[in-house]
Amino acid sequence: MLPNTPQQGTLADIASRRLAHSIVTGELTQGQKLNEAELAERYGMGRGPLREALRHLEGMRLVKRIPNAGARVVVLDHKTMADLYAVREALEGMACRIAASEMTEDEIAQLNDLLDRHEKEIKQQNGKVYAQSEGDVDFHYRILRGSRNAILLEILGSEQYQLLRMCRYRTSRDALRTLPALQQHRQIVEALAQRDGELAEMLMRRHIQGAWQSISEMIDKEETA
Repeated sequence: MLPNTPQQGTLADIASRRLAHSIVTGELTQGQKLNEAELAERYGMGRGPLREALRHLEGMRLVKRIPNAGARVVVLDHKTMADLYAVREALEGMACRIAASEMTEDEIAQLNDLLDRHEKEIKQQNGKVYAQSEGDVDFHYRILRGSRNAILLEILGSEQYQLLRMCRYRTSRDALRTLPALQQHRQIVEALAQRDGELAEMLMRRHIQGAWQSISEMIDKEETA
């Protein structure tokens, strides 16, 4: 399920998008057992499309099927998230470096416009939330797409995309990171505008390292609470 998938589609596609959104945002909590009858009633969908959607989400690693226990929402433990962020740092840094030479002037200008919109949204949330929706309003996805590297887009922009968003959604609620994250995004765009691939990669890597430090500390607090 690519982030720019249109909202129409089969009933299973629609069910997949709705369930993925509920998992990413925590409406369906990590480790929660997914009862087909309850979900069908809750979301007003048939059991057939729901089963197909659950199989799709299992392939996206948002859902895990446990023998004799049924399907559950994935649990992102510290090790899993550490691995994801290590891969994300390396590959998004690479995407940023490539994008510095591949993105058009118009695409870079659109990134600045997007960040202006994000700034307004942050102010509306009193600086407490920086939650980006998926697809074209996702800063990171815009740069990934701007790299025009089909392999990177396949790795980060399709099956792993929602799992990464699930990780990122947690740090978006960290009020200490909202404005610094926005400022870091602006610095990345400036490096892209200057066509400085090495600087753009370094800034993206530092940005993701900071996000991981924030979420790692958050997990440690939760585990000791």
